[in-house]
Amino acid sequence: MPDADRRRERPLLSGNIEALAAAAADGEPFARLELAHATAGALVNAGRGTEGPDTSRLVQLAETVGLDTLSELWRDAAADSLPGSLWALYLLRSWCQEQGETVARLYQAGRGLAPVDEVVAGVADGADPAAVAAMADAVLAGAYRGDFAVALERAASFFRVVAIGRRESASSSLEDVAGQREMADRNERCAEALQRAATSWRSGTLH
Repeated sequence: MPDADRRRERPLLSGNIEALAAAAADGEPFARLELAHATAGALVNAGRGTEGPDTSRLVQLAETVGLDTLSELWRDAAADSLPGSLWALYLLRSWCQEQGETVARLYQAGRGLAPVDEVVAGVADGADPAAVAAMADAVLAGAYRGDFAVALERAASFFRVVAIGRRESASSSLEDVAGQREMADRNERCAEALQRAATSWRSGTLH
């Protein structure tokens, strides 16, 4: 393999990611957090570098190493940190892929009530399952090759629209309404954390 190709492969060897996740699972809490920040920083730096892996490989990282592997690495990090933000973006993409019909329905229910967030999220007009999946792909690609803060803001806006959609589409069952409100609250907290992370990225303090 030519040296340039070898350098391009090195940051994203799936065996390395899996080994790091295994180490995180067995480590002490402080060591796990250090590893979370180190791996998130390495991925973002590799993706934004001129000799980093192809963006498509980074977008598809969860399929390559498994979402559980990324969970072991990043789930304990603060939601408004770099690893916490990446974890939210990969969860969003997996959700849009695996439950596209549900995500599209919730987004459609909330989009008319949040016109500014709808514009920022940038979902295609149809807002069908394919459109929300394409948005999630574009957000992750933008995190690595575009403006990282803008990618986080798009995801934050998407979560806010979905939260509104949950409340609008909740059924008359008290149990279901309570469940949808709880999920909407979680979506809004995620949006707030992503918004804070975007602000931190712009100030150079996100890590």
